[in-house]
Amino acid sequence: MPKIPTANQDEINDIVWKACDTFRGVMSSDQYKDYILIFLFLKYLSDVIKERREDLEKQFPGKPEMVKRRLERERFQVPAGCDFDSLYRQRDADNLGEIIDRALWDIEDANKAKLEGVLHTVSFNDEKRLGETKDRNARLKHLLNDFHDPRLDLRPSRIGNLDVIGNCYEYLIARFASEGGKKGGEFFTPPEVSTLMAKLVNPQPGHRICDPTCGSGSLLVKVAREIRESMGKVSQDFSLFGQEINSGTYALCRMNMFLHGIDSARIVWGDTLNNPKLLEDDTLSQFDIVVANPPFSLDKWGADKATNDRFGRFKRGIPPKSKADFAFILHMIETAKPGSGRVAVVVPHGVLFRGAAEGAIRRQLIEENLLDCVIGLPANLFFGTGIPAAILLFDKGKKHKDTLFIDAKEHFAQGTNQNKLRPEDIDLIVSTHRAFKSVEKFAYRATLEEIRENDYNLNIPRYVDTFEEAAVIDLPAVQQEIDDLESQLTTVRTEMRGHLKKLGLTPK
Repeated sequence: MPKIPTANQDEINDIVWKACDTFRGVMSSDQYKDYILIFLFLKYLSDVIKERREDLEKQFPGKPEMVKRRLERERFQVPAGCDFDSLYRQRDADNLGEIIDRALWDIEDANKAKLEGVLHTVSFNDEKRLGETKDRNARLKHLLNDFHDPRLDLRPSRIGNLDVIGNCYEYLIARFASEGGKKGGEFFTPPEVSTLMAKLVNPQPGHRICDPTCGSGSLLVKVAREIRESMGKVSQDFSLFGQEINSGTYALCRMNMFLHGIDSARIVWGDTLNNPKLLEDDTLSQFDIVVANPPFSLDKWGADKATNDRFGRFKRGIPPKSKADFAFILHMIETAKPGSGRVAVVVPHGVLFRGAAEGAIRRQLIEENLLDCVIGLPANLFFGTGIPAAILLFDKGKKHKDTLFIDAKEHFAQGTNQNKLRPEDIDLIVSTHRAFKSVEKFAYRATLEEIRENDYNLNIPRYVDTFEEAAVIDLPAVQQEIDDLESQLTTVRTEMRGHLKKLGLTPK
């Protein structure tokens, strides 16, 4: 029997990205991403079940009931008529959008525990988004044709590693985020930044890991991948948790978890600051690792209710109502396990030095010996904003009172629209943090007394001196060089006049 060729990652990515042409010009990328990603998920489920059914039918020939019972034990159920091939056979139907919607509803209903609220965040029968019936049917037929490409064969025997699909999903989300500008940045952290944060928190097998503003879940997946790679196998020895305020992005996150083979992740929908839902015994759940890239300086976050917060998250002070940065930080610190929990959070630079209420909170966190490291990142790394950001690391298990400052603003690869951290940049930052020593013009290990002397201002240039002294100019030597050049020029001119005279030419 001929060996089935392994799927090519770039090929799959390109095919699915080309399918986006169906919606370009009709709606923006932050809208059509949901249609494309849901269809990718549907195609994956359908191909997995199709191959499993074929294998079982060979194993139990003439025993359809046995095959049916075995299929009922699979990760997901795809009811008859709801799979991709069934939809493709109906691509010329007059009510194609309605047919697709009904299939997605039935799949959700058959997998309530896992998929409730995930597949019907958009309607494929939406006239306002997809146009009148004739135009809508034409677009959906194009979509089905694109996904019917034989190279987009997502059977396990062909894709081999489950992450082929997870990687495609992340590739699409990154492209959508890039196209979506500021809106894209709301649901996606650049993969290089996610990788850096995952390595900095150094997750271990058995850890409970949370992202309270999880977006599409890319940061959580990267932290989980650190554990898997460290163990050299596809380990499930970790627990992932996340909360996301946007319903559509929440659905993307749940699909992202499934496509990476992480079925047990607990992802909830809601406002983390005003209605945290990751609770145990009516108190905030506790985690070994808490990571996040919250929205920068969120306005109207609920400061008026913070004084009476029943979880006591704001006992160190109430952040300003127009800037939620410290509200997210305080939430994360309260959910990190006492005595061992670690936190990594992306923040705008203002968090490092702004005064008033933020200054008081910052002082309290430092005096409690929670702040571990401050890392300055290059500008233009994040979608939707060109301003430089920083990563703050907090550690509830600190064994000393010093804080490391790292200035990595010059360590990146410049891109056309966006800068990127290179693998060597990530390695340098991580290794410097783990060594926790001063490095000339790059890192400085500051004592608590030094931070106090700076009035708890964490602005990185106060600690890391990157000033380059100008080279001393030897003026007499420069003048001598000029004199020598002028002498040489006079000699050349004299020789040139002699040559011209011999040729009978009169120099002008």
